[in-house]
Amino acid sequence: MATLRIVPRSLTIRVIALSTIWAVLALIAIATVITTLYRQASERGFESLLSAHLFNLIGSVGVSGGGSLIGSPDLGDLRFSEPASGWYWSVEPVSEGLIGELHSPSMTRSIPSPLVSEVPFTAQFQRGYTAEGIAGERLRVIESEFVLDIRNRIARFRVMGNLSELDAEIDSFERRLYTYLSIFGVGMIAINAGAILLGLQPLQRVRNALAQVREGTAQRLDGSFPAEIEPLANETNALIENNRRIVERSRTQVGNLAHSLKTPLAVLLNEGRLIGGDKGRLITEQTTAMQKQLDHYLQRARIAAQRDSVVYRTPVGTSLKRMIRVMEKLNPKIGMRLSLPSNELLFAGEREDLEEISGNLLENAMKWASSTVAVSVTAGEEQQRDATFVLAIEDDGPGIPEAEAREALKRGRRLDETKPGTGLGLAIVADLINEYGGRLALERSALGGLKAIVELKRAQ
Repeated sequence: MATLRIVPRSLTIRVIALSTIWAVLALIAIATVITTLYRQASERGFESLLSAHLFNLIGSVGVSGGGSLIGSPDLGDLRFSEPASGWYWSVEPVSEGLIGELHSPSMTRSIPSPLVSEVPFTAQFQRGYTAEGIAGERLRVIESEFVLDIRNRIARFRVMGNLSELDAEIDSFERRLYTYLSIFGVGMIAINAGAILLGLQPLQRVRNALAQVREGTAQRLDGSFPAEIEPLANETNALIENNRRIVERSRTQVGNLAHSLKTPLAVLLNEGRLIGGDKGRLITEQTTAMQKQLDHYLQRARIAAQRDSVVYRTPVGTSLKRMIRVMEKLNPKIGMRLSLPSNELLFAGEREDLEEISGNLLENAMKWASSTVAVSVTAGEEQQRDATFVLAIEDDGPGIPEAEAREALKRGRRLDETKPGTGLGLAIVADLINEYGGRLALERSALGGLKAIVELKRAQ
């Protein structure tokens, strides 16, 4: 069962995601702090304004000789003149011998106040509370009782401010703040992502340089890299150079082996021809088989040495056309059909190896075909790293049963002793394909004979 991968593999995504999360959290914290401070400052200013209006109101009201409240308070705010504006003031008698009531023009009806037992006065003879206004708005009320004359007559002074306006103003500030911070945050994240992508560009250059080395278009990582990446590039170049030395040493040893065995085998061939007869023929056949085996294993050693180091690029269509021209001259009675894709496909290997594979399969098809051999090439699987092509060679001969197809791939196994050969062709093909990480399958052809299907990696 596959496990869910929480952390992405991409370093770019990790860095951008972490920086984005940090930026979002930081902006949220900043917005929270700013709105809290703004709300506290606004509420303190609101309370200070109401207190100033209250003291102004107390200083503007007196008592007439008949005991009536008198005065024309002007608090300097037109909202106290607008009906149901949410800004009101009132002066009400508390002690006996004091009559009348004063209130602002905006206060079209009385607004009840809570009992002293519910909201007691402070030591400064003030109390504050919230109430519902004339138009349903929330009010902040500051109330004080004050002695007006030497007869100790007391009046209650109230100043009321519109809390709904304050809340709306704070909400409007918060919306604007979040809007501006969001725009700033998006810009900051975009700039941060751009800086990260720009900072990681040298890694992409290293990747492209390695791809060029792998495809055979470059021998080492060339270019100027930042100080943090330059040691990696130098170590990679050292590894490539060391691998190249190992490959050259292996090829030299293989060449020395081939050279040292060539002369003894040539001597044996000559001796076999000189001896003649059944004994000479036996020596000649076995020596020839030894030469083929030697060539085959030398070729395998060469492929193994170059595999996963440098990728060669061989045009598939061009190579097949050349092989088919040769086969048509050798077998003029057999008709050849060739089907190629519109775009030239490149084999990720050497030309000699592709011709060895296709030549053996074509030779086998020509040997068994009655009149027709068909060759086709199609694009195979497309993956992120490896792409393939499929080579199919089929004939209209007798074919072989499915159970015997596996036997045909065994070294030296011949299903029909009447045909000339050593039985090494298909085995050599299978080994070559296996060395290149490919696939070989033998199936029944639509033409009636054998269909050999080869899938190999192609270069980009």
